[in-house]
Amino acid sequence: MAQTLLYDGLQSCPYLPGRVARLPLYRQDRRLSLDETDARFASAERRVGGALYHTACPTCRACEGLRVPVATFEASRSQRRVVRQWGADTRVEIGPPTVNDVKLDLYNRHKQSRGLADPDDVAMTALGYSAWLVSSCFLTVEMRYWWRDRLIGVGIVDLGRTSASSVYFYFDPDPEVARLSPGVYSVLQEIELCRATGREYLYLGLYVKDCRHLTYKTDYRPCELLRDGDWRRG
Repeated sequence: MAQTLLYDGLQSCPYLPGRVARLPLYRQDRRLSLDETDARFASAERRVGGALYHTACPTCRACEGLRVPVATFEASRSQRRVVRQWGADTRVEIGPPTVNDVKLDLYNRHKQSRGLADPDDVAMTALGYSAWLVSSCFLTVEMRYWWRDRLIGVGIVDLGRTSASSVYFYFDPDPEVARLSPGVYSVLQEIELCRATGREYLYLGLYVKDCRHLTYKTDYRPCELLRDGDWRRG
């Protein structure tokens, strides 16, 4: 596999305070095939633009890959209620990822309102957005969520032959939209995309038991966790 090491230093853990993380980042020098993509997903590798990283922390193994087996997934009562809330006022479009002023404004408002921005962060630019979410070493699609003819959310999803990986989702922080639980709805729609296209798994990235920002991922059941090199029922 042709790849170039971009970074392999120690850093503060983004998930657990006081921990040290090591996340080797490799630029992929070509587009990966669908089968290669499935293998990277199965190893819990994550994408940033055209680069991939994995956890290799020196003293911690708290991060675990998490995936949802599509065939056996059953939406909970609360998840079914979310779907009903969206109703006929909703449409979801799927196409190649792009960047424009509307999406940039939506992304930046989401980041600021959800407390995801550091104090010294500057607004995301078209160049930065493209480098992170549009440029890809995988086959990547964008899911656009419209509600009452208003763009209220965008999800970036990578596709393999038999699986898909949820990369990032952002949405309008307006309370009228937030009450619809757009994050839940987006995961359910990604599971439906997998089902409709015959894909077996939706990968939801990393799960850390003691990180409250990541625990929601086990709400999609049954799920599997990557532990000691094996995928096991979570």
